[in-house]
Amino acid sequence: MSSEKDVVARAIKGDGEAFTQLYEANFDRIYRYIYLRVGNISEAEDLTQEVFVKAMGALSSYRWRNLPFISWLFRIARNQVIDYLRKRDKVVTQELDDNITLHAESGPADITERKLEIEKLAGLIDKLSPAQKEVIILRFSSELSIIETATALGKKQGTIKALQYTGIMALRNMVFEDK
Repeated sequence: MSSEKDVVARAIKGDGEAFTQLYEANFDRIYRYIYLRVGNISEAEDLTQEVFVKAMGALSSYRWRNLPFISWLFRIARNQVIDYLRKRDKVVTQELDDNITLHAESGPADITERKLEIEKLAGLIDKLSPAQKEVIILRFSSELSIIETATALGKKQGTIKALQYTGIMALRNMVFEDK
Protein backbone atom coordinates (compact mmCIF):
# COMPACT_ATOMS: atom_id res chain seq x y z
CA MET A 1 0.00 0.00 0.00
CA SER A 2 1.20 3.49 -0.85
CA SER A 3 2.07 5.98 1.82
CA GLU A 4 -0.71 8.33 2.83
CA LYS A 5 1.14 11.28 1.30
CA ASP A 6 1.26 9.51 -2.08
CA VAL A 7 -2.41 8.56 -1.87
CA VAL A 8 -3.37 12.14 -1.04
CA ALA A 9 -1.24 13.47 -3.92
CA ARG A 10 -2.98 11.05 -6.32
CA ALA A 11 -6.41 12.07 -4.99
CA ILE A 12 -5.58 15.76 -5.48
CA LYS A 13 -4.74 14.97 -9.12
CA GLY A 14 -8.22 13.49 -9.54
CA ASP A 15 -7.54 9.78 -8.96
CA GLY A 16 -10.93 8.48 -7.77
CA GLU A 17 -9.44 5.24 -6.52
CA ALA A 18 -7.04 7.17 -4.28
CA PHE A 19 -9.90 9.21 -2.80
CA THR A 20 -11.84 5.99 -2.23
CA GLN A 21 -8.81 4.65 -0.35
CA LEU A 22 -8.76 7.77 1.86
CA TYR A 23 -12.51 7.51 2.39
CA GLU A 24 -12.36 3.87 3.47
CA ALA A 25 -9.36 4.45 5.73
CA ASN A 26 -10.97 7.35 7.58
CA PHE A 27 -14.74 6.89 7.44
CA ASP A 28 -15.19 5.00 10.73
CA ARG A 29 -13.27 7.47 12.87
CA ILE A 30 -15.05 10.49 11.36
CA TYR A 31 -18.43 8.79 11.76
CA ARG A 32 -17.79 7.89 15.42
CA TYR A 33 -16.81 11.48 16.20
CA ILE A 34 -19.88 12.91 14.51
CA TYR A 35 -22.20 10.33 16.04
CA LEU A 36 -20.98 11.11 19.55
CA ARG A 37 -21.47 14.82 18.92
CA VAL A 38 -24.97 14.68 17.37
CA GLY A 39 -26.31 11.51 19.04
CA ASN A 40 -28.37 10.39 16.07
CA ILE A 41 -27.38 7.57 13.72
CA SER A 42 -29.04 8.83 10.54
CA GLU A 43 -27.87 12.42 11.09
CA ALA A 44 -24.34 11.17 11.76
CA GLU A 45 -24.36 9.14 8.55
CA ASP A 46 -25.58 12.14 6.53
CA LEU A 47 -23.08 14.51 8.12
CA THR A 48 -20.23 12.06 7.59
CA GLN A 49 -21.08 11.84 3.90
CA GLU A 50 -21.20 15.64 3.73
CA VAL A 51 -17.72 15.81 5.28
CA PHE A 52 -16.31 13.63 2.53
CA VAL A 53 -18.17 15.54 -0.18
CA LYS A 54 -16.71 18.79 1.18
CA ALA A 55 -13.28 17.18 1.44
CA MET A 56 -13.47 16.07 -2.18
CA GLY A 57 -14.45 19.58 -3.24
CA ALA A 58 -11.68 21.21 -1.21
CA LEU A 59 -8.98 18.65 -1.92
CA SER A 60 -7.21 20.94 -4.39
CA SER A 61 -6.56 23.39 -1.54
CA TYR A 62 -5.12 20.71 0.78
CA ARG A 63 -1.40 21.11 1.57
CA TRP A 64 0.65 18.30 3.08
CA ARG A 65 2.21 19.42 6.37
CA ASN A 66 3.57 16.09 7.66
CA LEU A 67 0.37 15.53 9.64
CA PRO A 68 -2.08 12.72 9.04
CA PHE A 69 -4.77 13.46 6.46
CA ILE A 70 -7.41 12.65 9.05
CA SER A 71 -6.50 15.78 11.01
CA TRP A 72 -7.71 17.84 8.05
CA LEU A 73 -10.84 15.70 7.79
CA PHE A 74 -11.59 16.20 11.49
CA ARG A 75 -11.38 19.93 11.01
CA ILE A 76 -14.01 19.69 8.28
CA ALA A 77 -16.09 17.34 10.45
CA ARG A 78 -15.88 19.67 13.43
CA ASN A 79 -17.08 22.62 11.36
CA GLN A 80 -19.86 20.46 9.90
CA VAL A 81 -21.02 19.47 13.40
CA ILE A 82 -20.89 23.07 14.65
CA ASP A 83 -23.04 24.20 11.71
CA TYR A 84 -25.47 21.34 12.28
CA LEU A 85 -25.80 22.02 16.00
CA ARG A 86 -26.36 25.72 15.39
CA LYS A 87 -29.13 24.92 12.93
CA ARG A 88 -30.67 22.34 15.19
CA ASP A 89 -30.54 24.88 18.04
CA LYS A 90 -31.36 22.51 20.83
CA VAL A 91 -29.56 20.41 23.42
CA VAL A 92 -27.74 17.38 22.06
CA THR A 93 -28.96 14.11 23.51
CA GLN A 94 -26.90 10.97 23.47
CA GLU A 95 -28.48 7.89 21.87
CA LEU A 96 -26.81 4.54 22.34
CA ASP A 97 -26.28 2.22 19.44
CA ASP A 98 -27.97 -1.13 19.94
CA ASN A 99 -25.09 -2.84 18.17
CA ILE A 100 -22.53 -2.58 20.97
CA THR A 101 -19.86 -5.20 20.42
CA LEU A 102 -19.31 -7.39 23.43
CA HIS A 103 -17.39 -10.57 24.07
CA ALA A 104 -19.03 -13.78 22.84
CA GLU A 105 -19.29 -15.14 26.39
CA SER A 106 -21.38 -12.15 27.49
CA GLY A 107 -24.86 -13.03 28.58
CA PRO A 108 -27.96 -10.82 28.60
CA ALA A 109 -27.15 -9.51 32.10
CA ASP A 110 -23.60 -8.56 31.04
CA ILE A 111 -24.87 -6.84 27.90
CA THR A 112 -27.48 -4.89 29.85
CA GLU A 113 -24.95 -3.87 32.48
CA ARG A 114 -22.48 -2.74 29.79
CA LYS A 115 -25.17 -0.67 28.03
CA LEU A 116 -26.09 1.00 31.32
CA GLU A 117 -22.44 1.84 31.99
CA ILE A 118 -22.06 3.32 28.50
CA GLU A 119 -25.27 5.30 28.93
CA LYS A 120 -24.06 6.67 32.26
CA LEU A 121 -20.66 7.62 30.80
CA ALA A 122 -22.32 9.33 27.82
CA GLY A 123 -24.46 11.33 30.24
CA LEU A 124 -21.42 12.35 32.25
CA ILE A 125 -19.49 13.35 29.13
CA ASP A 126 -22.43 15.59 28.17
CA LYS A 127 -21.90 17.49 31.45
CA LEU A 128 -18.33 18.48 30.52
CA SER A 129 -17.55 21.85 29.02
CA PRO A 130 -17.90 21.86 25.22
CA ALA A 131 -14.10 22.02 24.77
CA GLN A 132 -13.45 19.15 27.22
CA LYS A 133 -16.22 17.07 25.63
CA GLU A 134 -14.78 17.54 22.16
CA VAL A 135 -11.24 16.62 23.25
CA ILE A 136 -12.43 13.52 25.15
CA ILE A 137 -14.46 12.32 22.15
CA LEU A 138 -11.63 12.93 19.67
CA ARG A 139 -8.97 11.36 21.87
CA PHE A 140 -10.80 8.29 23.12
CA SER A 141 -13.64 7.55 20.74
CA SER A 142 -12.02 8.65 17.51
CA GLU A 143 -8.58 7.54 18.75
CA LEU A 144 -6.70 10.64 17.65
CA SER A 145 -3.29 11.44 19.06
CA ILE A 146 -2.63 14.69 20.92
CA ILE A 147 -1.13 16.30 17.83
CA GLU A 148 -3.96 15.09 15.58
CA THR A 149 -6.52 16.44 18.04
CA ALA A 150 -4.67 19.76 18.29
CA THR A 151 -4.57 20.06 14.51
CA ALA A 152 -8.25 19.14 14.12
CA LEU A 153 -9.30 21.73 16.71
CA GLY A 154 -6.76 24.40 15.76
CA LYS A 155 -5.32 24.46 19.29
CA LYS A 156 -1.88 23.95 20.80
CA GLN A 157 -0.87 20.52 22.07
CA GLY A 158 -0.54 21.84 25.62
CA THR A 159 -4.11 23.11 25.49
CA ILE A 160 -5.33 19.69 24.35
CA LYS A 161 -3.41 17.98 27.16
CA ALA A 162 -4.87 20.38 29.70
CA LEU A 163 -8.44 19.93 28.39
CA GLN A 164 -8.00 16.17 28.38
CA TYR A 165 -6.67 16.17 31.93
CA THR A 166 -9.35 18.46 33.31
CA GLY A 167 -12.04 16.51 31.44
CA ILE A 168 -10.86 13.18 32.83
CA MET A 169 -10.61 14.64 36.34
CA ALA A 170 -14.12 16.08 36.04
CA LEU A 171 -15.45 12.69 34.88
CA ARG A 172 -13.64 10.98 37.74
CA ASN A 173 -15.14 13.40 40.25
CA MET A 174 -18.62 12.90 38.81
CA VAL A 175 -18.24 9.10 39.02
CA PHE A 176 -17.13 9.26 42.65
CA GLU A 177 -19.90 11.73 43.53
CA ASP A 178 -22.45 9.12 42.41
CA LYS A 179 -21.05 6.49 44.79
